[in-house]
Amino acid sequence: MTPSNLPVFQADLYRHRRGQLAARIREQSGSGIAILATAPEQLRNRDSEFPYRHDSDFFYLTGFDEPGATLVLQVDRNTVVAHLFCRPKDPEREIWDGLRLGPEAAPEYLGVDHAYPNTELDQALPKLLADQTALYIRLASSAETDRRIRHWIDRVRGQARAGVNAPSEFRDIEALVHEMRLFKDLSEVETMRRAAAISAEAHLRAMRTCRPGQREYQIEAELLHAFRHSGAQSVAYNSIVAAGANACILHYRASAAELQSGDLCLIDAGCELDGYASDITRTFPINGRFSAAQRALYDITLAAQEAAVDATKPGNTFMQPHDTAVRVLTQGMLDEKLLSLHQLGSVDNAIETGAYRRFYMHRTSHWLGMDVHDVGSYREAGASNATEKPWRILCENMMLTIEPGLYVRPADDVPEAFWNIGIRIEDDALVTQNGCDLISRGVPVKADEIEAVMRG
Repeated sequence: MTPSNLPVFQADLYRHRRGQLAARIREQSGSGIAILATAPEQLRNRDSEFPYRHDSDFFYLTGFDEPGATLVLQVDRNTVVAHLFCRPKDPEREIWDGLRLGPEAAPEYLGVDHAYPNTELDQALPKLLADQTALYIRLASSAETDRRIRHWIDRVRGQARAGVNAPSEFRDIEALVHEMRLFKDLSEVETMRRAAAISAEAHLRAMRTCRPGQREYQIEAELLHAFRHSGAQSVAYNSIVAAGANACILHYRASAAELQSGDLCLIDAGCELDGYASDITRTFPINGRFSAAQRALYDITLAAQEAAVDATKPGNTFMQPHDTAVRVLTQGMLDEKLLSLHQLGSVDNAIETGAYRRFYMHRTSHWLGMDVHDVGSYREAGASNATEKPWRILCENMMLTIEPGLYVRPADDVPEAFWNIGIRIEDDALVTQNGCDLISRGVPVKADEIEAVMRG
């Protein structure tokens, strides 16, 4: 019997995903066996672990978030059998660390076919590997994983004179799972919408509470409060709260810097909810009003994002939103004399020579999902040379960010009014049938609306 105190679980969803993976294995190899372990626990210091976070691929196929677990799928022409190895029940350890599902309850609750204590993994794997042709694993993922797989394979090879064959074909399971994860199903989209809504409310809270004289870490605390208060389990990545010149450091961490009146504050922060990330960036004036120079660069950045949003639609490539944003940003750099039209001659030349990269040095988008920089190829399959492969064609149900920016450091050839201004605007976009849906617009993006929020 399944324990009555467990939350409702969508076993059919994960069973369906395992069935999709099995179909891909059949396409490649006819049949095979797949082995996928979750992430190990990691010590933070002598007697304390980091908060545990499951492996995304493992969770995608099982929905199981306990450490010490391994999924094994046996796939033949007509069936797929799911074996789960997990921690056994242990009343003494559960007093200290919390309840465990255990192998007895796992089949009914998780929808797997068989479950065993993880202490039996080394004994069971050689039997499951026997007479399998293709083995799907993470290739070269770690020395310890490679050692265990070699041990299991050697055990099977030791039975050769008894007519037992070991797998002779080794394939990368990540390539198959990551292609699946690139396309979001209805359950994933709904979870990501809720994550984006929580993160948007956190950004609003930060704007409303921001005052000159506060410290960056105090604004970060407001974000963390909003995430956890609304039920998010964690941050999706280390929050960036960057005041003044710090906003020109792309991966800056919130520190003790004081928020000064007249400066901007850039916040790049998102929560993780039920295993899925959100990723939002907003830039706002600490005293509640943009200066003329700040407003000029902000409006350029917003125009670049709007142009990139228009270019995010099925049939366009992954790079088209970036190329579109770059053109708008570069024209703005020339208009505001961050770049010299006299020296460069044209927008096209400023783009071709890469002159714009002085003030905009990152891509406009990345995939978003269970990981904030989510998995999935950015190139189409085809040419043998990766750089010759065309960029990925955007399709319905892909999820990506749209995040242009401008970062101006002091320099003799840059108008002083723009020094130390860093601006980024980022939203999460679901590719739809005819365009895209910005699921993170619960927080304002237009300069006038941001100022109104801070006044309110």
